[in-house]
Amino acid sequence: MAAINRDDVAHLAQLAHIEMSDDELDRMATELAVIVDSVKSVSEAAGPDVPATSHPIPLTNVMREDVVGHVLTAEEALSGAPDSADGRFKVPAILEES
Repeated sequence: MAAINRDDVAHLAQLAHIEMSDDELDRMATELAVIVDSVKSVSEAAGPDVPATSHPIPLTNVMREDVVGHVLTAEEALSGAPDSADGRFKVPAILEES
């Protein structure tokens, strides 16, 4: 197992201002050691001939031509508004004006 012990976990918990019981410290030390060992075994498997990947399946962007479609007129856009003024949506004021 990796060299993570209860004292290391207690130190990290103190730095992070996390209060942990003795049982939690022991359990977390065991779990973190397993995680570090797992990462270590993956790191050993990936040699210099294995390219780094960010995703297991190659991803490509699907792009299409940006074509302007039907555009609402100002009157059409404002037709469903509860209130409008001067060709704009009218909404309640949220800031007091002096």
